[in-house]
Amino acid sequence: MSLKPIDPETALDFYLADRQAELSQATLYSHSSRLGHFLRWCDQEDIENLNDLSGRQLHLYRLWRRNEGDLRPVSEKTQMDTLRVFIRWLESIEGVERDLSTKVQSPTLAPTENTRDVMLDAEHAESILTYLEKYEYATLAHVSIALMWHTMMRIGAVHALDVDDYHSDDRYVVVSHRPKTGTPIKNKERGERMVALSDQICELLDDWIADRRPSVCDDHGRQPLLATHYGRVSKSVLRDYVYQWTRPCTYGIPCPHNRDPAECPATDRDHASSCPSSVSPHAIRRGSITHYLHKEIPEKAVSDRANVTQRVIDKHYDRRTEREKMEQRRRYLDGF
Repeated sequence: MSLKPIDPETALDFYLADRQAELSQATLYSHSSRLGHFLRWCDQEDIENLNDLSGRQLHLYRLWRRNEGDLRPVSEKTQMDTLRVFIRWLESIEGVERDLSTKVQSPTLAPTENTRDVMLDAEHAESILTYLEKYEYATLAHVSIALMWHTMMRIGAVHALDVDDYHSDDRYVVVSHRPKTGTPIKNKERGERMVALSDQICELLDDWIADRRPSVCDDHGRQPLLATHYGRVSKSVLRDYVYQWTRPCTYGIPCPHNRDPAECPATDRDHASSCPSSVSPHAIRRGSITHYLHKEIPEKAVSDRANVTQRVIDKHYDRRTEREKMEQRRRYLDGF
């Protein structure tokens, strides 16, 4: 095979452009971020033409990234698997030697290592929402976190909602994939759905829209449901709200880490994610899914509401113990 010279930066630009049609913006960003480390390494090693890349160099990159990033096995596997996909794509455009992708090694994980257990449990979620309802009622933070917990939505879906997507009288919201106007959602059209809301959430949304929501449009002339005075709230701000309000000290729980709040750096809003007890938006989603499963909502109903397959729920979201599952099955079967 006759290779055609290509530098790392150009290769990554071509790769991302080629995959844009098939990957969500969030996934593209993740690939760009992971492969950005590979570009840094290439620059450090003076690799200017990927035609010269070898299996030994890929192994050296893996060791460099593991040590430089202090990566856990799960993170290392994710990064190396993305690199393998990138190298395989390079093979298709004659940028690297044939079958080089087979030389990209990544850790083999035990089944328990391939899932994340971090979640916001129902008790803490209720404590947070009770505090917000009393002291921060119908603020943007309150509305955002309540919506995430109640609907099990991904942060991208919550971010994408417009005022017109909310139907107060019939108590539901419509989740839509609108990439041309800045709000793509995971799973694209397959992620579009109607999500039922409780009376309590509708009352909160009604009060937010009537009294607290800034009367603004986004850059595309749409009226975002979750808005600041500058337009649609950013996903980074939504993440910050979650990190801030899942710190136990913010909702009246004594610090479980025996820290002095006056000296703890995590009490600074900009460093809230450094609190060992704070969690990400995905942990809210995982906790909410588990909560509804505990309440014996059928898995199919949870799956459709959360826009996730039952297989993925079983592998990545369901945190019930095997005994809890058995007892729930027992209650179903006792009458037969």
